[in-house]
Amino acid sequence: MSQKKSRSRGGGGAAGDDHEDLARPPPLQAVLLADSFTLKFRPITLERPKVLLPLVHMPMIEYTLTWLESAGVDEAFVFCCAHSQQVKEYLERSGWAGKAGTGSMAVTAVESHDAISAGDALRVIYERGVIRGDFVLISGDTISNMSLKDALQEHMDRKKKDPLAVMTMIIKHSKPSILTHQTRLGNDEIVMAVDPETKELLYYEDRADNSHLYVTIDKDILTNNATLQLHNDMEDCYIDICSPEVLSLFTDNFDYQHLRRHFVKGLLVDDIMGYKIYTHELRSGYAARIDNFRSYDTVSKDVIQRWTYPMVPDVISNCDRSESRLHRQGIYKASDVTLSHSAQIGANSVVGSATSIGDHCKVLNSVIGEGCKIGKNVWINGSYVWDNVIIEDGCKVSNSLVCDGVHLRAGAIVEPGCVLSFNVEVGKNAVVPAHSKVSLLPQPSNEDSDEELEYADTNSGVTDSPPFSSMRSNGDQATVPSEEDESGTSETGACGVVGYIWTSGDTGMLEEWRQSIAPIPKEKLEELQHAVSEDDGSEDESNNPTLPDKDDSSDSAVEDDDPFLKFEKEVEETFQRALGGGVNRDNLILEINGLRMAYSLQHADCAGAVFYSVMKSALVAAQSTNETLLNTTADALGKWKDLLRNYTKTVDEEMEILLKFEEMCQETTKEFSPLFPKILVSLYETDVVSEDAILRWAEEKEHADESDKVFVKRSEAFIQWLKEAEEEDGEEGEEEE
Repeated sequence: MSQKKSRSRGGGGAAGDDHEDLARPPPLQAVLLADSFTLKFRPITLERPKVLLPLVHMPMIEYTLTWLESAGVDEAFVFCCAHSQQVKEYLERSGWAGKAGTGSMAVTAVESHDAISAGDALRVIYERGVIRGDFVLISGDTISNMSLKDALQEHMDRKKKDPLAVMTMIIKHSKPSILTHQTRLGNDEIVMAVDPETKELLYYEDRADNSHLYVTIDKDILTNNATLQLHNDMEDCYIDICSPEVLSLFTDNFDYQHLRRHFVKGLLVDDIMGYKIYTHELRSGYAARIDNFRSYDTVSKDVIQRWTYPMVPDVISNCDRSESRLHRQGIYKASDVTLSHSAQIGANSVVGSATSIGDHCKVLNSVIGEGCKIGKNVWINGSYVWDNVIIEDGCKVSNSLVCDGVHLRAGAIVEPGCVLSFNVEVGKNAVVPAHSKVSLLPQPSNEDSDEELEYADTNSGVTDSPPFSSMRSNGDQATVPSEEDESGTSETGACGVVGYIWTSGDTGMLEEWRQSIAPIPKEKLEELQHAVSEDDGSEDESNNPTLPDKDDSSDSAVEDDDPFLKFEKEVEETFQRALGGGVNRDNLILEINGLRMAYSLQHADCAGAVFYSVMKSALVAAQSTNETLLNTTADALGKWKDLLRNYTKTVDEEMEILLKFEEMCQETTKEFSPLFPKILVSLYETDVVSEDAILRWAEEKEHADESDKVFVKRSEAFIQWLKEAEEEDGEEGEEEE
């Protein structure tokens, strides 16, 4: 936050204090990798390092450094390789670089132009000799607000008992979608085995083959561990607490390149050295790594919805950015935004300083940067528009990323999943096809298939990337092919685009949905759901998940949690994505139905889980007063009543909502308890719950214990009104006869 701008450059104590320093614990240090060593953010990262890409107006690295300082880290070493000069300049300009004063964190850049992997980076850190004790290892694209205190204490306590405990990995619960086998961040599911008592990591696989319903675990793991937990519902936060031995292990093993695929797996199968890795499950707080465009979208929405507090737009700031103010419905705006009276800014949107938005524009679930000029009748939905972008009249941008300096001429359409890199120009009435990646720079030709061995090198060779010479036209005018200038960059034709379209590699556009900003297409979800249904229908003993290497006589056991609680948690996570604009309502129903089939549950179970998610969203959106909570709840029920009705086709299913509401008021969300009678009326008025369901609920409670009648008694006046109305209807019917 802003206090770092006035850091003292002196620091340090007097020479006479050396004997006191010996008694002090070593400072807590961190190694921040400012290179991701992947190509997932190309073509953007050919021109700017990933850690400096804006996440809701703030460079990613700003969130990471701010969290490290707040978590008590004394010294941070920022390893930079690709575009290292840009990173160093940012650290200087933003006030992070240099020796910190009391209570602040000292930040030092460590530069190398030879590293091509995380392993190489850690070997350079070891050679520099800057790490003097246990340290936090984190990537500069990780966003967190968690407390490190408990995880650090666990790590230190283990080391005292067992010097072979060299790493503690932070993990959290995040069940992947049963349809896509991906987390909400767009990452493939991870399978890990953990000792439930010691939390030691026994098995780790981040490239599990989802075509089979089993994993292969070495028999020795099962033999040597009386009990283990096998998880495919955990997410790796990529925050590690490491002993100094980790650096020497990388130095001794030059084949260790990737942190997980090589180092972690290597240690787990190494019987000679005996080093151990442990896990710490994050149960409160936030942590997520931005690994691809889908996770960029997801984490951006989490920041806007304040799950990352205090790392939110109106709190975190730096010298490069003007402050934003939070308004109703999660809308953030700078004070000098020029906004037409007829323009509409939708919920969960951010608009930066010196930006102007013209007449009859709609900006929905989007982030608009600074200095942008948006014309009239422009529609922007679920998109990220960075700085100094010009969007002329009548343009449409849907679920795409638009970088600095892009110019969209009048009537241009950018379809879902597009990435327009710096200074690309889209011609009048041009249509940029879905999932296109366009850059002024041609696509490098010598990209290694092993993604972890890469880093953005603008000197790479280039392919014969086609310029956008055959664009679809948004109108009757035919597309005019563009011509290439001497540099190979295409010039704008009447409907052309200045820039090269990049190819998507071996998988092509068919797999772009997996890691795209665009919501997963409905057709793809239906296809995946059909595959799940077929598997479910043909399930037999041979298809059940098994552990092939497990001996029947072994005492080993795999522990499991309550499947309904898992289902409810997954429904809530899916609903949160829909709330943030990441999933439309039709797709939301498809995903929930897919989860229901996977867990072999009923419609009534879905009704309770969806209701819980809707009510939780109202609680998060509300302020402190009961009146505000009542209003936000009424709004949420009105907005999502059609979704709830989809799962309340019978009185039994409607009653499930009432029973779930009782449970919530007594256990998980007691804030609703005093409002139960008024919210019951809202449920009735929105037709989520019928008169028959309410009267039957009250009737069944008549013979229950007094503790179970609490909410029926509170709602007695409304229930009596329903009974009288029912009697009057009956009398009127008799008179007519």
